[in-house]
Amino acid sequence: MPKFSRTQRFTKKNIANVPQDKAIIYKIKNKSRDNLYTGIAGRGRSQERLLEHKDIKKEKIPEGTKFQYAQIKTKVRAHEIEKSIIKKERPEFNQQYK
Repeated sequence: MPKFSRTQRFTKKNIANVPQDKAIIYKIKNKSRDNLYTGIAGRGRSQERLLEHKDIKKEKIPEGTKFQYAQIKTKVRAHEIEKSIIKKERPEFNQQYK
């Protein structure tokens, strides 16, 4: 399992600090730090993807106030890890869980 960043507030300012040089896997969490959604973003798209979850018109996660991320060498590996986390943590907003 990759080492995730510390949990931080889900703000545009913090999202702007997410590195873009590798694929990432991320978790969007509520105030209690429960995982609401786990996703991946390819290299060069991490900030854009996280911002999509703040946009009401796109994929806003209600109650998503915190997030974590981990950089992954390849998108293929990120998919494997994402699947494992979803199976284990069963985030409410992941389609694979429903």
